[in-house]
Amino acid sequence: MSEDDSNSISLPIVGDEETGDQEQQEEQERTEGDEAGDVLEVIDREVTDNGVVLYMKGTPEQPMCGFSARAAQILQAYGVDFHAVNVLDEEDKRDGIKEYGDWKTIPQLYVGGELVGGSDIMMKMHESGQLEDVFADAGIDYAAG
Repeated sequence: MSEDDSNSISLPIVGDEETGDQEQQEEQERTEGDEAGDVLEVIDREVTDNGVVLYMKGTPEQPMCGFSARAAQILQAYGVDFHAVNVLDEEDKRDGIKEYGDWKTIPQLYVGGELVGGSDIMMKMHESGQLEDVFADAGIDYAAG
């Protein structure tokens, strides 16, 4: 082996490398698109499989913002059995739920598969008696608010 051979290094062929990078980038874009679609499918199942779903920051027992606390308290006042999703624990759902319902704030309440709104809307509907109508129309058991 000559001295030149031992010091030589192998370089990738530039054309192949670019193709590999492009393929990798396209695969990553497909995967990210699939993940976004997967999240929306998971959200759709949660919304349709549960009579009442509250996407919130924190949990009903430990809400992490005042709006989420108010939303959970309203539902608890009605004695409604609800599925709570802590979007702080599931970042993909935090973004996905905003896209799913085309509603940019959290919390978000879904009853009977339909978006009701956030805590301000829930409070207005509670005060006017409309929230009882929403529960009744969806066949959700509740106590008088």
